[in-house]
Amino acid sequence: MHSPLSDLTYRRLFTAQVTSLAGTGLSTIALALLAYDLAGGDAGMVLGTALALKMLVYVMVAPVIGAFANQLPRRALLIGLDIARAGIVFCIPFVTEIWQIYALIVALNACSAGFTPTFQATIPDVLPDDARYTRALSLSRLAYDLENLLSPLLAAAALLIFSYNTLFAINAVTFLVSASLVASIRLPAHQPTETEAGIWRNLTFGIRAYLATPRLRGLLGLSLAVASAGAMVIVNTVVYVRELLGGSETATAIALAAYGCGSMVVALGLPRLLDNWSDRPFMLAGGLSAALGLLLGLAEPGWLILLITWTILGMASSLVQTPAGRLLKRSASEENRPAIYAAQFALSHACWLLTYALAGWIGGNWGLPAAFVTLGILSALATAAAVRLWPNCDPLELPHTHEPLRHNHWHVHDAHHQHSHQQDEGPEPHRHPHDHAAVTHTHSYVIDRHHTHWPRHG
Repeated sequence: MHSPLSDLTYRRLFTAQVTSLAGTGLSTIALALLAYDLAGGDAGMVLGTALALKMLVYVMVAPVIGAFANQLPRRALLIGLDIARAGIVFCIPFVTEIWQIYALIVALNACSAGFTPTFQATIPDVLPDDARYTRALSLSRLAYDLENLLSPLLAAAALLIFSYNTLFAINAVTFLVSASLVASIRLPAHQPTETEAGIWRNLTFGIRAYLATPRLRGLLGLSLAVASAGAMVIVNTVVYVRELLGGSETATAIALAAYGCGSMVVALGLPRLLDNWSDRPFMLAGGLSAALGLLLGLAEPGWLILLITWTILGMASSLVQTPAGRLLKRSASEENRPAIYAAQFALSHACWLLTYALAGWIGGNWGLPAAFVTLGILSALATAAAVRLWPNCDPLELPHTHEPLRHNHWHVHDAHHQHSHQQDEGPEPHRHPHDHAAVTHTHSYVIDRHHTHWPRHG
């Protein structure tokens, strides 16, 4: 009854997501091989720079596209970005210089910075029921984890037959398949919304609304906590297994798989728990587990304990990331969802950018114990901040007071717009100058153009 896959629209969107994820995973492997062909021993530096550019583009571009995404037809936007990504990926095999790789990476991830949060913000409209939406978040988490686990295997199998350039072509095809799947459905119509006065205020609305919402400030702290754990795993697993434990490449892959399996176990089991319990205790447990798992690394665990630790860190990641979409949905009106989802996308990737740098720089210069303790303390402090910023009492509906106001914008006659018309203003939603009298009332509270600050007692 609660399966989101019973909905045809969501089923095709999810298939589009899985298809493009599989192609992206293949391109990641192919990019490493291309970098080695062009840069030889400096391939690591090339890939590190490409990763940094990817994160910077995510942080800078996502809020810009999120600010205008609801002014555009969503289906056309998603299709256009998929086609653009296909074209960019198809060009990668033809590069002959390092700077060309960087230019294409910037263009590709600028498109992804627009596509991903817009796609994520669309799912709550397709699945308005909370139980089904929660299970859709679980499926999305599983898709990401399976991509991380299976992409190297699929790439290895493909490379037995094709050159790595073929992997880029396969990725281009997956983006086109994704575009065709999106084109085959009809997305729910969204309400018209207007930009705020001034370009800067409009561009920063999503970030400002996000940071003004207590539960989302808590989410940002927890995002930093699990990014600390994830960065340690991604950056330093190979160093720990190969250098400290004397393990093989296979052992490195097994350790990374332990992290992914921990995440998938939680993603599978968490939706049932969230049917009866609130998000906050599980998400805070994820932040605490991330901190404790990192600090456990100070003991320089052996092989078995390392696998257990990495599994705990994977579980911690999923405890935070799986329910995150529920908080975003709860904290935004329908017309402002793209901006709020884009803000989470940008801010969470800013956390990854910071922790990637810390994991690599501290681990490389001061050793892995220093990296464990630094990221462990950062994770603990971020979790403690989340406890303070996200109050335990977090009702959806809050009493609040509005001052008298006159303005002009698109609206329907909801709880905020009970007024008479002097002439026929046309069907709703419509716009005309209208007055708001001073009023104190209670309803589901989100930051928007009528509610610019969180109530003090909230």
